[in-house]
Amino acid sequence: MRPVRKRIPVVVQGRRTRRPLVARALWTGAELAVTLGAVLLLLVVHQLWWTNRQARDEAGAQVARLERQWATRPTAPPRSPVPAPDPSPGDDGAGRAAPPTGTRTGTPAPPPNDLAYAILRIPRIGLTAPIAQGVGKAAVLNKGYVGHYPGTAQPGGAGNAALAGHRNTHGEPFRRLDRLRPGDRVTIDTADARYTYTVRRTLPQTTPGDGTVLAAVPRSSVHPAYGFAEPGSYLTLTTCTPQFTSTYRLVVWAVLRSTQFR
Repeated sequence: MRPVRKRIPVVVQGRRTRRPLVARALWTGAELAVTLGAVLLLLVVHQLWWTNRQARDEAGAQVARLERQWATRPTAPPRSPVPAPDPSPGDDGAGRAAPPTGTRTGTPAPPPNDLAYAILRIPRIGLTAPIAQGVGKAAVLNKGYVGHYPGTAQPGGAGNAALAGHRNTHGEPFRRLDRLRPGDRVTIDTADARYTYTVRRTLPQTTPGDGTVLAAVPRSSVHPAYGFAEPGSYLTLTTCTPQFTSTYRLVVWAVLRSTQFR
C-alpha cells in the first residue's frame, strides 16, 4: 500500500488594510482626550472647590485665634465710643470729606509682614475674614486672608487704609464686593478697638496701574470723576474684575464713622 502524502497547507498573508491603523490611532487619540479632560476637570475642582475649602477653614481658624487672644488680654478701663463726624455735609459731589476726629493721635507701627492682626466684617455680603499685613499671594491672599497694602494707613488712622482680597478661588473673600452700596457698614476689629466705616462709592472698573486709588486721599487717575478731594480717614477695598480674570480692578471706598476702644 502506497503511503498517503499529506500536504502542508500554505497560508498566504494578505496585506494589512489601513482601517485597523486608523482605528487604533483614533482610539489612542480618544483615550488621550479623555485623560486630558479628566486632568483639566481635576484642576478646575482643585481651584474652585478645594482651594476655597482649605482657605476658608484656615481663615476661620485664624479669626477664632484672634478672638481668643483678645478675650484673654487684661481688660483696660472702659472708654466711650468716639464718633467721627458725618462726612456727608463736606461732600460736594467731588468726594470731599472732612477728616474724622474719632481716631487716636500718632501713627501706629505696622505689624510684622504676613501676620494676621485684625478682622474685617461686612454684613451686607456675609463676610468675616482676617486681615494680615502685606498682599503676598502665598503668605496672605491664598490663605483666604484680606491683605493690608504696606505703606497705607492702618485701620482707624488718618489717611487711607487699603485692603486687597481674592474674588475667586482661595477663599474668595471679596467675591461679592460688587454688591456693596453706599451706606453699607464695614467694621474692622483689632486688639485695641473696633472701627466702623460707611461705604461711600464704588469704582466698578479700573486698570491695575491706577495706583492713586490707594493714595492717602484716594482718587482714580484713570477715571478722575471717582475719588475724594480732601484728607480724611478712608478705607479702600480692592479686588480683580471681571470674575475669574485679573484684567481690571474693582474698588470700593468707605469713610470712618466711629471708633469703639476696647
